[in-house]
Amino acid sequence: MAAEAVSYEEQRRRQVEANKRKLEELQLHHLSAAVREAAVKPSPAKKRKARVPRDAAAEPLRRSGRVANLPDKPKYREEVLDFGRKVRRTYSSGRKDLDNRVYATDEERTHAITKAEELEEELGSRFPIFVKPMTQSHVTGGFWLGLPTPFCRKHLPKRDETITLVDEEDDESDTLYLARKMGLSAGWRGFSIEHKLVDGDCLIFQLIERTKFKVYIIRARSYYKNED
Repeated sequence: MAAEAVSYEEQRRRQVEANKRKLEELQLHHLSAAVREAAVKPSPAKKRKARVPRDAAAEPLRRSGRVANLPDKPKYREEVLDFGRKVRRTYSSGRKDLDNRVYATDEERTHAITKAEELEEELGSRFPIFVKPMTQSHVTGGFWLGLPTPFCRKHLPKRDETITLVDEEDDESDTLYLARKMGLSAGWRGFSIEHKLVDGDCLIFQLIERTKFKVYIIRARSYYKNED
């Protein structure tokens, strides 16, 4: 048994020496040492470039082409003052219209409508015709005259056009007819003011041509003439 133990130890020693020789031949221990050294050694930090401050005097700030030629400090005073005066003039004109409003009584309004319908009957059916009582929105403030929808759809243009109003003295006034809104816009204000229309008056519109109305005016104040 002792001899077998000695033989085993001798064999083990020889195997260890043989392994050492192989390692030395391959130089693996130097390679592993280099790997360990590389893993432990920190990598050098990258140097950051120092930022060079921009010299504002040497290099002007970029501007878009839209504002490049404008002064550095734009002035708004004149524009603001002019706009303010314009608004005040508009407001003053509106207040004047409201202050001069005339409000018709029920009796005046009914009288004017009755007289207008009577005149409509006298004019006959040769031309398309309709009666339109005046309210405040027609003759003050907004100055917008909406026309009867069925009449517009049947007799008036399908797109915006100029419509001429001819009064009882054969004086003509041009207005803008808005087909989509079915009413008179630009030009109606001038006609209303020129003919001194007020709330309660009643108008008869007779379409004598494709874009021309003969207009007859029945005054609400004519109610008092009948009482005399």
